[in-house]
Amino acid sequence: MERNAERRRLPPLNALRAFEAAARHLNFSRAADELSVTPGAVSQQIQNLEDYVGASLFKRTPKGLLLTDAAQTALPALREAFDRLAEAASLLTAAVDGRRLTLTAAPSFAAKWLVPRLGKFEQAFPQVDVWLSAGLELVDLTAGEVDVAIRYGGGRYPGLEVRRLMSETVLPVISPELLAAQPLAEPKDLMNHILLHDGSPEPDDSCPDWAMWLAARGVRGVDGARGPRFNQSSLVIEAALNGRGVALAKRTLAQADLEAGRLIAPLQIATAVDFAYYLVHPKPKGRLPQVKAFVNWITAEAEAHEAALLAIDNGAGI
Repeated sequence: MERNAERRRLPPLNALRAFEAAARHLNFSRAADELSVTPGAVSQQIQNLEDYVGASLFKRTPKGLLLTDAAQTALPALREAFDRLAEAASLLTAAVDGRRLTLTAAPSFAAKWLVPRLGKFEQAFPQVDVWLSAGLELVDLTAGEVDVAIRYGGGRYPGLEVRRLMSETVLPVISPELLAAQPLAEPKDLMNHILLHDGSPEPDDSCPDWAMWLAARGVRGVDGARGPRFNQSSLVIEAALNGRGVALAKRTLAQADLEAGRLIAPLQIATAVDFAYYLVHPKPKGRLPQVKAFVNWITAEAEAHEAALLAIDNGAGI
């Protein structure tokens, strides 16, 4: 026990914080502003740390502060240690408040796929309160405030646990009322329709826009650049539901409306894209019971969704 205590004897935490901030800014005044103390207090903490380790940590030059070799060597490990401390604090908070599961997803995916299914998760795990934040910006999961994210992209998310949920395709969809008024039996019939454009910001070069889709099928006489454009996938689907035109829609997001008959895919032409939906979270978060429950639940939901689409495609010959 005494040997373990000796091994874990550490410098004062405030001294380490002062050193890390000063090393990052290479300026005691800016470090003091960040830590809400005086520059003199930062200087004193640095002096305490230098006395503790028995070595200088900064070189004072006419051009400003520089790190000594010892400081440069230790700084990366110290920064990692502070990250781990923040992570541990987040886990402690989550462990105390085990009822809360915080997750984030893109607005369209949240509205069209996730939220309609969350009731089943809440029934299965009534002790868990889901806090869902929908936004287009990528949340920094290392900050610890969000447990899980669902992202649409290429699957490369360094430093996070990554689980692929579902692939994606795009296909033309139209409301039954508009189809009855204006037939759409083959691609060239699109010359008689308004084209609705999904202008989502995801940089997926494999996802065709209308101009690419028409060119790939040799359709002439249709201006693939004309028509309303929407910056969220759910909005272009909503426009199609309201009979404003034909949308080139993400199928995963449109599938509930297709199954309910609110939309129709008359051309039965689905184009696969490279992007997919991924579940991501920091590795330590995976130890939380509410995260484990959600990961298992949404994985099963995604598998069921893809199996249902495969059965439909095999029957329809898509």
